[in-house]
Amino acid sequence: MVNHDRISEIIEQKRERFTQVSDSIWEFAETRFEEFRSAELLCQTLEQEGFVVEKGLAGIETAFVGTYGSGGPVVAILGEYDALSGLSQERGNAAHTPIQAGGNGHGCGHNLLGTGSLAAAVAIRHYMEENQIQGTVRYYGCPAEEGGSGKAYMAREGLFDDVDFAICWHPQNFNALMSISSLANYQVYFKFKGKAAHAAAAPHLGRSALDAVELMNIGVNYLREHVIPEARMHYAITNTGGFSPNVVQAEADVLYLIRAPHTQQVEEIYQRVCKIAQGAAMMTETQVEIIFDKACSNLIPNQTLERVMYENFRQLGVPQFDEAEKDFARQIRTTIPIMDKNSELQMLAKLKGPGASELLKQLKELELSEFLLPHMQTPRLMSGSTDVGDVSWITPTVQCSTTCFAMGTQLHSWQAVAQGGMSIGHKGMLHAGKVMAATAIDVLLRPEVVAKAKAELQERLEGQSYVCPIPAEIKPAARR
Repeated sequence: MVNHDRISEIIEQKRERFTQVSDSIWEFAETRFEEFRSAELLCQTLEQEGFVVEKGLAGIETAFVGTYGSGGPVVAILGEYDALSGLSQERGNAAHTPIQAGGNGHGCGHNLLGTGSLAAAVAIRHYMEENQIQGTVRYYGCPAEEGGSGKAYMAREGLFDDVDFAICWHPQNFNALMSISSLANYQVYFKFKGKAAHAAAAPHLGRSALDAVELMNIGVNYLREHVIPEARMHYAITNTGGFSPNVVQAEADVLYLIRAPHTQQVEEIYQRVCKIAQGAAMMTETQVEIIFDKACSNLIPNQTLERVMYENFRQLGVPQFDEAEKDFARQIRTTIPIMDKNSELQMLAKLKGPGASELLKQLKELELSEFLLPHMQTPRLMSGSTDVGDVSWITPTVQCSTTCFAMGTQLHSWQAVAQGGMSIGHKGMLHAGKVMAATAIDVLLRPEVVAKAKAELQERLEGQSYVCPIPAEIKPAARR
């Protein structure tokens, strides 16, 4: 039986250290595959806590694994620490105030995610030693979840093959189990090359790469009617060919992110998008180069592990907030449009089902969620993506979320950055560490749960084996 008080005590004794780590990563705000200081800080902390650390894994300088113990079962605690571009924001400020114009910021709370997972791994390590529990705990330092799919590259190299089960979490506006599937995706560059010319004197001599990008985007927008409704296609023009309208642009690039519930569906849509790109090149007499950037698989939920995590979450309770934190959350909520607040409740209603309707009514009136949402026995599909999906194809995987932001806060926003570097985020982070640690210990003590979780995974996979969606020749890169 798990001693929840002892697990909480281990983490609370190290509260200041974990908070400092989180805040430092918040300040570093490093983006995909460039999380050098963040990764090094996490590695140093793991080594100080008795873990043996291997760095530079899967060809990624910022990927690492910290290990304690030996033999089985092996539990993987997944950590992320990458930021997002363009989301710089002062911590604890309820007004939009960038620290640096155009700078980076932790708009998805990965400073909290990586450190909460660190707290869990450390608590598991000490609890195992104190109680002579057999097994191995590993902290997986996973870079570039945002737009890089670091875990997919790590999975491609077999780094999760001997793991018995994996645990992760994500900062959110509520306390819940993440009993969901997700969308698989491909991210691909389409780089067009044309011919420059004077746009007034000799436009007939030019071949516009920017025209090709625009025609491609129009074609894809017409395609939207003819794909499955769950699919998503997003794009960003990453190179317009320059700033002079009096020049026919000789080059232009667009980056696409294509999503669908299953990898094969993504592949089919991707092939159609490629045909549109080739058609745009033909229409403009330009050339197009298609560069595959990254991909990730859909998430496979595991109800066996979810039931164990939910019971431990229930016994540990939820983070509690003081009046100063609630007052700050109220200030943040004044900056959030009503549509955003309602959208969050609609999303929760979809994910949690009719059984949660009364609780959702309560959430509508709250600044900060201080209760645990019910566990759904029938997993739902979320429209986002995560490279945790690749891990979940290889080993049974479970995730939770804890309250780290005011209700209505949208991830990838300056409001999330402001809260992720202060006490609201810290409380949710440390509580997530306790829930993950208790869940891991509970499963380590019950080998029958591991066997049942593995059997459930095989049943859900229906005979399929994991195949990394990133082609073997594609290497991780910060930019292409």
